[in-house]
Amino acid sequence: MPGITIGKLAEQAAVAIDTVRYYERSGLLPEPARRESGYREYPPETVKRLRFIRRAKALGFSLPEIGELLALSAPRADVRKVKHAAQEKLKLLDEKIAELTRMRAGLQQLVKHCPGHGSADDCPILNALNENVGS
Repeated sequence: MPGITIGKLAEQAAVAIDTVRYYERSGLLPEPARRESGYREYPPETVKRLRFIRRAKALGFSLPEIGELLALSAPRADVRKVKHAAQEKLKLLDEKIAELTRMRAGLQQLVKHCPGHGSADDCPILNALNENVGS
């Protein structure tokens, strides 16, 4: 089966051409063969790999983590390792959500107590940001 050009690959995987090149440089996509003209020629299964990368990225996996998942996605992969990687990512997301929730609550309180007028010296938001916490 003949290969596909980078433009067709990007179109079929719904990513930009620069994204394809970036994933190549990152080692997530193998270097493609080159036609005599010098154009890259990707195997058709590269579309599936690119979609995998895009979906994993949308779930919050970093590029190194995606590389690990790709390595674990071989036909005889240890699925326990895949589950463990997903559980670790879920744990990190839960921690990040808790941190963002705390940040939101703090900012809500500052906004609630700020009249939105008057002197900058009396602004509770600016005063909170200027406090010497831990210094």
